[in-house]
Amino acid sequence: MPTDSASPPPPPPRERILAARARHWQRTRRLVLVLLALWLATGFGTVFFARDLAHLSVFGWQLSFYLAAQGASLIYLAILGAYAWRMRILDREFVRMLREGA
Repeated sequence: MPTDSASPPPPPPRERILAARARHWQRTRRLVLVLLALWLATGFGTVFFARDLAHLSVFGWQLSFYLAAQGASLIYLAILGAYAWRMRILDREFVRMLREGA
């Protein structure tokens, strides 16, 4: 006969599931909004401040060119990495909340 520890835990009540989903979705939306704001600031800032940054140079290139060609792309990659990293943590917390109860 199987022991009690081998049997799966009973499913959590519907209210706890809904509360955990609501909290997870709230955190996910907040993360997406912050990262979209960073994306917008990067895309807008490199174009809007290009003339102001043209007199500065990095490795012989104008800073505005460097930011548009390289810096913005690196920031976009960092945004993707931060999203994947943080969503992994949030998803694990969501599963833990379902198991333990909200």
